Amino acid sequence: MPHINLPEGIPGIVSGYTYRPEVAKPMRELAHILLFGPGSLTSGERELIATYVSAENGCQFCELSHGAAAACHLGDPAIVEQVRTDFHAASITDKLKALLNIAGKVQKDGKFVTSADVEAARKEGATDGEIHDTVLIAAAFCMYNRYVDGLAMWQPLDPALYAQMGARLAAEGYQRNAKSAPPE
Repeated sequence: MPHINLPEGIPGIVSGYTYRPEVAKPMRELAHILLFGPGSLTSGERELIATYVSAENGCQFCELSHGAAAACHLGDPAIVEQVRTDFHAASITDKLKALLNIAGKVQKDGKFVTSADVEAARKEGATDGEIHDTVLIAAAFCMYNRYVDGLAMWQPLDPALYAQMGARLAAEGYQRNAKSAPPE
């Protein structure tokens, strides 16, 4: 049950967007740029970072919806599960593992990221832009996760709904009209 009177039957962050549409536009634009926009990390890799941070934050709605989007981009839901449980053993590049290490530190406290972490990512081929985007995705998802969980937004239990959300997010991205959009 949400802590405030949010629209009923609208899952997760979309209920907050519906409640405050003026907030939806910039938050959707940021998510779109970070996860779907231009950059040398693939949308699948960026969605994995968002999924990992959301899992570490215990935000089920964001973990499952972005995990489903990552699975669509990557074509393999097993990779998403591997990243959720132990990214060090996951079937992903060493560069992405180094970036997830940075993301995990940002999730706890940005001050935990060290020069050695950044240098380790660079040694695996990460560019300054990829390091920047990883830090920003992790920081933004801490905000999104806390928004969803801080208001106790409704989170559906049906895995099929998350699969539908993930497919739509992977195909369309995040820029949508919150009032006319079906739940994400």
